[in-house]
Amino acid sequence: MTAYLNALGLVCALGRDKAEVARRLFAGDCSGMQLQAGWVPDKTLPVAAVPGPLADMPKHLAQQGSRNNQLLLQAARQIEGDIQQAIQSYGPGRIGVVLGTSTSGIDEASRDIAAYLRDRQFPTGYAYAQQELSAPANFLAQWLQLSGPAYVISTACTSSARALMSARRLLDLGLCDAVLCGGVDSLCKLTLNGFSALEAVSSKRCNPFSRNRDGINIGEAAVLFLMTREHLAGNARPVALLGAGASCDAHHISAPEPAGRGALQAMNKALQQARLAPGQIDYLNLHGTATAHNDAMESIAVNSLFPGGVPCSSTKPMTGHTLGAAGALEAAFCWLSLGNAQGLLAPHVWDAQADPELPALQWVTPGQTMAASPSRRLMSNSFAFGGNNVSLILGDPR
Repeated sequence: MTAYLNALGLVCALGRDKAEVARRLFAGDCSGMQLQAGWVPDKTLPVAAVPGPLADMPKHLAQQGSRNNQLLLQAARQIEGDIQQAIQSYGPGRIGVVLGTSTSGIDEASRDIAAYLRDRQFPTGYAYAQQELSAPANFLAQWLQLSGPAYVISTACTSSARALMSARRLLDLGLCDAVLCGGVDSLCKLTLNGFSALEAVSSKRCNPFSRNRDGINIGEAAVLFLMTREHLAGNARPVALLGAGASCDAHHISAPEPAGRGALQAMNKALQQARLAPGQIDYLNLHGTATAHNDAMESIAVNSLFPGGVPCSSTKPMTGHTLGAAGALEAAFCWLSLGNAQGLLAPHVWDAQADPELPALQWVTPGQTMAASPSRRLMSNSFAFGGNNVSLILGDPR
């Protein structure tokens, strides 16, 4: 069954709507990555924050007003018309919500718990439910008064890619006629300090696949697709989730399997589900975190699957690693390329100092477009702690 990605709302360091994000994405604009103090003690680090005020929380949902939910609401309001049309067409009980996150409202909860330890009482407005991983899906379902399945997947940096897979499964099983799916994660001290403790955070803008790479940057984003079995009238050029593959090699709690076997398995599964050969992929959005081990593993896996090369790039120097939102965000970048009249691709931003120990990959340059083809197919990779791997393929529906 074809799963159409009919509408897209998103917000990240690149911008606050599709048009702004696309313009800056295809230009390789990294200006959203800014040095900030206050996240990690005694350090100033580059972070990719969403600029400006966020959507106001409805008064009756004020206790759910975490930054994470505000980011999600900012994305949802962009496609509110499409969502309401789906509710009218299918009914609130036939629309599901599947999201990925890793932070939920933990930043607010951390501050409130610190206040409790200091004052022996919680601040006014403290709500434990904000920090539950289910909070984003519960909030969205309540705001829209939906009664279909609503849940969150939290598998670290593959969370929202798995959310798209799970949404498609709900359609396949006939449990839903439409699913709001994607991911959201907000900047918070917990993740920045955690990754800093792992010595995985760079003090400069990240430099994926360079010999000089030395770690990640953290960002925040919210991404929301409306997935249905058919292309809804009035939307842009149809885009479908053609295939998805997942694996878990369980190599290590935080380090990737060095030979990339789990990553390769996920990519092959996605190709098999889409009934495609590697040579039919027009572009690959790499996980590309700019850590030494992840980039090495991914280079080996990609070179093994695409020995003749495939245009590819890592977009994380522009957005930071948005963790639980990354899989959906980078799928959204593929969606934007497929909807672009020129077929523009996101360029690979780095210092062009190749690591001689890694297989050479085919980097997208600024202004590069997809090769002319009657049918276009783009792949996006996401890898996570615990050897959790997901690969998605988006393209023109058949």
